[in-house]
Amino acid sequence: MKYILGLAASAATALAHGGVLTYNLGGKVYNGFVPYNSPTGQNTIQREWDSYNPIQDPTSSSMTCNANGAVANEVATVAAGSKIIAYWNAPWPHTIGPMVVWMANCNGDCADFTGEGNVWFKIDQAGLISGTLATGLWGSGEMVNQNSSWTSTIPANLKAGNYLIRHETIALHTSNAPQWYPECATLTITGSGTGVPASSYLAAIPGVYKMSDPEIDIDVYSNANQGVTTYTIPGPAVYTG
Repeated sequence: MKYILGLAASAATALAHGGVLTYNLGGKVYNGFVPYNSPTGQNTIQREWDSYNPIQDPTSSSMTCNANGAVANEVATVAAGSKIIAYWNAPWPHTIGPMVVWMANCNGDCADFTGEGNVWFKIDQAGLISGTLATGLWGSGEMVNQNSSWTSTIPANLKAGNYLIRHETIALHTSNAPQWYPECATLTITGSGTGVPASSYLAAIPGVYKMSDPEIDIDVYSNANQGVTTYTIPGPAVYTG
């Protein structure tokens, strides 16, 4: 009986969470990694992530590309200026919290790239779009409204090269206990652009988020936050090229 209850609890946990399952990059569909399965035989542009569970420690190395973040065995080639659509398991269950899309230049083969240091820059984000913190429309709610998908555009002037793209939703529905859901995919960006983000646009992951940040250690339902209609997403500004 205990074994059966344990399986049921595990299934419920898995259903309550998730991540990016597929991508549409410049009109071509790519599979993501399938968690809870061996990486053997999986051909994907996405770095390995092993469970649907969130990351709850912003200092964890798993913040970079989830756990365990092992390198992908495929690369998607896409032109700068192209649209990228990421698809989560639908319907995504968490509608309170921001969406953030990051990229990092691997400066060579992404198979050798750890993602450490101030190398990540934002290409898209959406926080509190309208209404109040507790009941308003957030970026994650808009993602759910879009069939659990999010569309971003690679900066048109971004310098060609090998990059990781990191999609992230931060769930804030549990008071003072944020949940991060990041996944990374491997891209080769083509084009004649010369854009390179200045240092002011760069951040480290882990490092950019801290539990001491009021936007992270937040209770959206508190009396103090009743009627609040603004939210600042931590980290640098979005790089547009």
